[in-house]
Amino acid sequence: MAQTVLELGYGGQTLAAQELGWNRTTIRKGIKELKRGIICVDNHSAKGRKKAEEHLPFLLENIKSLVDSQSQTDPSFKSQRLYVRLSAAEVRKQLISKYGYSDEDLPSEETIRVKLNNLGYRLKRVAKVLPQKKFQKPRQSLRN
Repeated sequence: MAQTVLELGYGGQTLAAQELGWNRTTIRKGIKELKRGIICVDNHSAKGRKKAEEHLPFLLENIKSLVDSQSQTDPSFKSQRLYVRLSAAEVRKQLISKYGYSDEDLPSEETIRVKLNNLGYRLKRVAKVLPQKKFQKPRQSLRN
């Protein structure tokens, strides 16, 4: 890419960007690599959003301490997962009230749900209480 731009001469960067659709910053980086002889390696793995545990180092420990008292094992013993009766929203509220986290510092409910799943907890849906059927009252027969 840089070799082609240098062969185009003066205005080659602009021409290559307009005609070939190349990014001008990429062209400049390529020209610098050619002149210096050093290849720039993009460290894409170091870029991006950091995990919540890096911002809040005690978050996972605090979630464990909250959830351990509210968890139960699978009654059929088919899985090793622990079932939690708290929702992710409720865990978030308790983290704010008990441990003093601010609302802006804590991650979203979806992130807390993912952290709970990674820790081996499974959120269990609370069973709804169904209304009882109305039974007919026994009537005395008219024949007696």
